[in-house]
Amino acid sequence: MTPELAHVIARLAEELPAGHIEAWARVLHGYRAPGDDLEVRLIEAGSGDAVGARAARLAQAWRESSPQPAGEALALALETGAVMHARHAEKQTDVVVSGPLGDRPAVRHTGAVVTEIIRGSRSVLLVVSFAAFGVSEVVRELRDAAGRGVRIDLVLESPRQEGGTLRGTGAATAFAALRDSATFWTWPSRHRPAVGASHAALHAKLVAADDRVAFLGSANLTDRALGDNIELGVVVRDPAAVRRMVGHFRGLMRPGHGPLEPVPH
Repeated sequence: MTPELAHVIARLAEELPAGHIEAWARVLHGYRAPGDDLEVRLIEAGSGDAVGARAARLAQAWRESSPQPAGEALALALETGAVMHARHAEKQTDVVVSGPLGDRPAVRHTGAVVTEIIRGSRSVLLVVSFAAFGVSEVVRELRDAAGRGVRIDLVLESPRQEGGTLRGTGAATAFAALRDSATFWTWPSRHRPAVGASHAALHAKLVAADDRVAFLGSANLTDRALGDNIELGVVVRDPAAVRRMVGHFRGLMRPGHGPLEPVPH
């Protein structure tokens, strides 16, 4: 295995969610050498943000490797890399980015991190975003979480016609499929300070699971923010810090006291 191929596999082990790693390993087991249909098979096995570029990156590095390892060896390397990354990540605060990478790419990808946090939730999820659209994979993960009994709170900015600051539709529209399985929260205009001729905005971005792990950063829950925009954030695995973040919003959501209110079904 050439250094370039090893580098690509290590990067993919960091970037891809666990489900993608497993699916890609199954695909790779079926190849002795990189076939012409490899990228298509990988994309079909694990769709999502930037998956096509990652599939092409792996296929190209494998084709250019000399000697070429068998698909089983690549699958094992990918799975081993994922296990080692997961063990390391359990104790680390990670830098998370979207968009182009610089020459020191020791970072995680925003879309993969958000998916990972939602998929790993077991009891409670708090999702806060200013804008939201075009994130079908995130919606699927949230529906799966609701299906396994996770309580989901969505704190989202409203459109201008409802007292918020978003033009067009509000962020809640992107999560319409969750109307019966999540609690939606809004910041009514009567509770917002006036800022000139407008009101203050609900501008925070947070995904927190089980008071255990949280993503905090600049990225909204939009396809561009999770994949293409230049965005920056961190994954926090300090339960005490996560509890303070979540506790701040729980205080804002306190019935009769906080400015946030649940949206009636």
